[in-house]
Amino acid sequence: MSGRLAQASRDALVEGGDLARNIAAFAPRPSQQDLAGAIGDAFDTQGTLLAEAGTGTGKTFAYLVPALLSGKKTIISTGTRALQDQLYHRDLPRVRDALGVGLSSALLKGRANYLCRYRMDQAAGEPRFASRELASQFQRIVAWSGRTRMGDLAELDALPEDSPLLPVVTSTAENCLGSECPFFSECFVVAARQRAQAADIVVVNHHLLLADLALKQEGFGEILPGAQAFVVDEAHQLPDLAAQFFGEALSARPLVELARDATAECKDKPGALAVLQEPARELEYMVREVRRAMDNLPVRGTRSRALEVEAVEHAFDALQHALRSLHAALLPLRSVAPGFDSCTARAKEFELRLRRWRGPLDEGAPLLEGLDGPDDADSIDAPECDTEAAPPGTTPDALLDIMNAAPCEAMLFATRDVAPDEAKPEDDTPDDSVRWYELTARGFRLSRTPIDVAGPLARHRARSQAAWVFTSATLAIGGRFEHFAIKLGLSLKGDNPPATLLAPSPFDWPQQALCYQPRGLPEPTSPDFTARMVDAIWPVLEASQGRAFVLFASHRALREAAERLRGGPWPLFVQGEAPRPVLLERFRASGNGVLLGAASFREGVDVAGEALSVVVIDKLPFAAPDDPVFEARLEAVRRRGGNPFRDEQLPQAVIALKQGVGRLIRSESDRGVLVLCDSRLITKSYGATFLNSLPPMPRTRTIDDVRRFFPAVPVEMTVETLF
Repeated sequence: MSGRLAQASRDALVEGGDLARNIAAFAPRPSQQDLAGAIGDAFDTQGTLLAEAGTGTGKTFAYLVPALLSGKKTIISTGTRALQDQLYHRDLPRVRDALGVGLSSALLKGRANYLCRYRMDQAAGEPRFASRELASQFQRIVAWSGRTRMGDLAELDALPEDSPLLPVVTSTAENCLGSECPFFSECFVVAARQRAQAADIVVVNHHLLLADLALKQEGFGEILPGAQAFVVDEAHQLPDLAAQFFGEALSARPLVELARDATAECKDKPGALAVLQEPARELEYMVREVRRAMDNLPVRGTRSRALEVEAVEHAFDALQHALRSLHAALLPLRSVAPGFDSCTARAKEFELRLRRWRGPLDEGAPLLEGLDGPDDADSIDAPECDTEAAPPGTTPDALLDIMNAAPCEAMLFATRDVAPDEAKPEDDTPDDSVRWYELTARGFRLSRTPIDVAGPLARHRARSQAAWVFTSATLAIGGRFEHFAIKLGLSLKGDNPPATLLAPSPFDWPQQALCYQPRGLPEPTSPDFTARMVDAIWPVLEASQGRAFVLFASHRALREAAERLRGGPWPLFVQGEAPRPVLLERFRASGNGVLLGAASFREGVDVAGEALSVVVIDKLPFAAPDDPVFEARLEAVRRRGGNPFRDEQLPQAVIALKQGVGRLIRSESDRGVLVLCDSRLITKSYGATFLNSLPPMPRTRTIDDVRRFFPAVPVEMTVETLF
């Protein structure tokens, strides 16, 4: 029987309830009411809920209503900063006003989103701007800094997301001076933290949530421990992000920034430049030498693979020596200024991270040996990191900053909360971790990542003594939650299992959508697969008059398809040819475009209406076998006696496919065709697992059914039963 909060939450969402009366165009949805009731029960009992809410359920309102009615201090975590802004600035005020409750709220982002007055002041007058445009952007930031109240750089519409100025005017956990900063009383990070401490509802993103849980030094400690309830939206992202945050990393950009910050601190410090200039230059030079030594390595691989190359080993020796030399030069200057003290600590910590990454670790047998999985596992292309176009005139060094600032959203790491002088090579990162590297065009990242984060996540959850709600449109595999529960350290059996809920999409999938699989396509391993696939989808694009997403498992296939589709009658938009937000805006504006994308376009993209009427998926999205962390997880499953394909590869691929399919129908009026080009859905026994996890829609192999689907006035179709 539902408790009072569950019933009150349902009542607010029904016909004639608070939201229907006060929000224009609000439509009651039974699945939304069920979800809100289940969340209300979790809040009341301090329980845990796993809830899959199909596209269109309205899960945002479903968790905001009980959060606001409960009166509990609630942390709501979203997958991206864009969703965070939408939730805080649009959805939360609408629901709060509709309910007539007066709870306070706060928006809290990671420190890299807030202007750092100290670093902006340090940059003023520095000859680091490679073009007039960058200098002009900096002056706009300076002018804005005098009138902003929050210091959130998202307020600056004219500042590109990939601007090389961002690391110049923001702080990191390493270079923040803390209470020693001369601008501490005006610090936007401190002010944001204070607002969050006082608020009833705090909206964060997963990076910040995990940084706090992992005790990373983001400057926001003591906020989350006071929460009585946590709502984790887009929860399917959490396990992989947690692996990043419970590990540690060292990359090129922070090393270059350390060298430059050390010399920048010499301004107005007589004699300091003579001491620091040479070791700082040596550090920058060795960062470039390490990258040069790794030129012939695969884009990512294990530590042992990197250290097999003698030149790489020597370059790491020299980099370690450069860090020691800079540290030694900084030591006598520590008391001169807080900035020197910070640089000294960073040099020491970075050297220790490098030592930990290089230290002895038995990585076992080759992880791909005897791999169980799809028959083309070894042929899947490695996904490439998406790097947006740099502004004109960007120097190579500024480009280095860009490439290392955001090579892949999933690869952004926070820093360990370890005082540099107290850190030891033996730290609390789990022993079952994998040490690996990743290369960008001009940079590198050395990472140590735990294989399993279920234990740490379970401990932090238990320590919070709070209610936890995990929700997403893609959590279940064939209607079951075991895979996700295990990742979180939850057991669906035993004395106190989490509650689970499948809230189906309210969309009429049988009428609004059609699934088409072209006949005659070769196996995905075939060398001519992409060419044949393009030939097969061409009549679909003719029938739909473009208006399509074509999603690829690899960038190599994407590039080949782009060449074959050029010259068609539709505007073509190709990932990598423009920044993602620009590409999406151009696609929407075109009205009949065809957009080619890879993994990053499978989720977080919302194009409602006729502009997107077809989603094509070339291959089942099994993870690339060159991912060292994924390889290590497969090996760990095998050591436990499990089946790596069944227990890890297949569930991950099902979730990824569901994310891609979720782009198709975004509203009650949308209509669209899903095109699945992978014959393994029919020829392999595991194909049923994918199909049973998708929304219910008719399926066909006949192109005439696709043509009949698209007229303005739908005609009755005789759809072939296929699977």
